[in-house]
Amino acid sequence: MASAGAADHPRPWVDHYPEGITWDVTLNLTPVHEQVLAACARTPDKVALDFLGGKTTFGELARMIRAFAGALQTDYGVGKGKRVALLLPNTPFYVAAYYGVLLAGGTVVNCNPLYTVHELSHITSNAGADVVVTLDLKQIYEKAEALVAAGHVKKIIACRFPQALPLVKRILYSIAKRGDLASVTPSATVAWFHDLVAAGRTPTAVSINAEKDVAVQQYTGGTTGLPKGAMLSHANIAANMSQIDAWGCGLFYPPSKVVAILPFFHIFAMTVCMNVPLCNGTLVVMMPRFEMKGFLAMLRTERPNVLPAVPTLIQAMSKLGPEQAKLLDCLDVVISGGAALPNEARSQFAKISKAILAEGYGLTEASPVVCCAALRAPSKPMSIGLPVPATDIRFVDIETMQPAKLGERGELQVKGPQVMLGYYENPEATRDAFMDGWLRTGDVGYIDDEGYVFLVDRIKDLIISSGFNVYPRTIEEALIAHPAVDEANVIGVHDDYRGEAAVAFVKLKAGQTIGEAELKKFIGERLNKLEMPREIIFKDQLPKTLIGKLSKKELREEYQAMKGKKSEPA
Repeated sequence: MASAGAADHPRPWVDHYPEGITWDVTLNLTPVHEQVLAACARTPDKVALDFLGGKTTFGELARMIRAFAGALQTDYGVGKGKRVALLLPNTPFYVAAYYGVLLAGGTVVNCNPLYTVHELSHITSNAGADVVVTLDLKQIYEKAEALVAAGHVKKIIACRFPQALPLVKRILYSIAKRGDLASVTPSATVAWFHDLVAAGRTPTAVSINAEKDVAVQQYTGGTTGLPKGAMLSHANIAANMSQIDAWGCGLFYPPSKVVAILPFFHIFAMTVCMNVPLCNGTLVVMMPRFEMKGFLAMLRTERPNVLPAVPTLIQAMSKLGPEQAKLLDCLDVVISGGAALPNEARSQFAKISKAILAEGYGLTEASPVVCCAALRAPSKPMSIGLPVPATDIRFVDIETMQPAKLGERGELQVKGPQVMLGYYENPEATRDAFMDGWLRTGDVGYIDDEGYVFLVDRIKDLIISSGFNVYPRTIEEALIAHPAVDEANVIGVHDDYRGEAAVAFVKLKAGQTIGEAELKKFIGERLNKLEMPREIIFKDQLPKTLIGKLSKKELREEYQAMKGKKSEPA
């Protein structure tokens, strides 16, 4: 256990915390895998996971975790310092593999299955992950095979997707969707997850230094180059869980049911949808991806009351008709994170649901939650809420680099037990991420006299699309790879559905011609769907700063003016 430290600067939010919550809280820093196994021991016969109707009890989950940890240690040499990549969507396999890696003493490296092989190659090679755990679905498994072929990982552990389904769905899937499954043959480099678990090996106990040992290496990029591996210690992960638990005032305990429609490989879902509820013995209802028909069917049958979401999902729900909207009446709390929640989405959702819509804020480097609106009572409109317990924040003037006064805008900076150790093998980036011991978020906003935090802009050029980070440089490099392209500059623009979308401006080389469709086809081999620009606009010249750097500022102004003219009446 750990207690929050003494105040070294004013905390106006403390006096405005919801009833029953204190800032100077004692945090539980027990490693998350120990906490979840303790929960499994308390209620072994209770259902822990529901995946499309397939049930996994806490007792069954514990057996999978221990057996997988034993196999990782015995067959793969996983222990302290070893990284294991998880290339998995939401399934029971992800949950068991995640805690199994941690129990074995290893470090989890989350990988988005939507990433291209090029993107995955950087993450796995930078992390030094020898093993990747994935599904036998062709579209994902073939990426794992490519990583092995390229020498970025050495071994694959494959999970049989149909085994996650209830019996009838399993049979139907194996017949109707057989073509979606990869042909997996066990070999020196490939093993079945099921066989490893069935072996039932007992793991050797590993002594964890919660403050120093890295539990999760979560890759995040910003706008200045390749993704960086944020090292989150066991204490970082556990501290943020404890902070959220305190903030929830019992929300994440039975009989609550928490929806996990956001992917666990995303830091928000990993913490709020998986770690916090499971460690409290609470049922997690999983979906592999968002699809409205299936989502509504799940609401009808399972009646969950807690829904962590991103603005895209909230906007989609806001468009439901009256009869469909009635299915939302089971929801008590919807927590919006991952991207800024538009006021229009907030107001539209309020018209169809009585659930509390609480916006939160966090970042990968903070495990991730920093601020959150009250989860049991309404909060200030347009605010991301108050700093969670044991967390300090300040705003620093971006020109003078001096602390801003209440109400004055500046860069949001954070201190707390959830803040990362640093970036993996990147001391320069780690130094740049901190200022006098405070984590720099790159987000601009202010705090009012009651401690409520408001964000108004971002320093970084990062584009947040459907809650996921999209990096302009990645798109620019893909565009420039085409022989006809001379220069490319990418900006983020408002998008009604995804929150933000990329728009690319391109200058072609002299004498070269190419259309938008052809160029999109070219970059489609290098980018995932979220990274694909909504538009590609061709220009004779791209604006530059006085020192010759491509300027995004002028492009944003030009795009806004261009769209404004198009919407003017003739």
